[in-house]
Amino acid sequence: MTGRDPGLQPERTRLAWRRTTLSFAVAALLAGRQALHGTTTDGIVVCALCVLIWLGFLRAAHHRVRAVGSIPAPRTMRVRAALLAAACPIALAVIGAVIVR
Repeated sequence: MTGRDPGLQPERTRLAWRRTTLSFAVAALLAGRQALHGTTTDGIVVCALCVLIWLGFLRAAHHRVRAVGSIPAPRTMRVRAALLAAACPIALAVIGAVIVR
């Protein structure tokens, strides 16, 4: 037996990416809400950055979910998409640190 489960493994991966995207959306929403608390120009810019970062992560997650569903075997994640998926939470964490400070 070779070990690839063509039915459940891709489904679990898709669900994990969906949960991660939802969690990231909540974090970006809370950061944007906190940035808009004073409704200054800086707050609007930070909120726009949060939206752009979330859209970048959403794009990387969407491409990965589509790749996992490909037949007969999923494609590996491209380096560019992996870097984007890793850089987005880091950027949101930096924005959160700046907002809190």
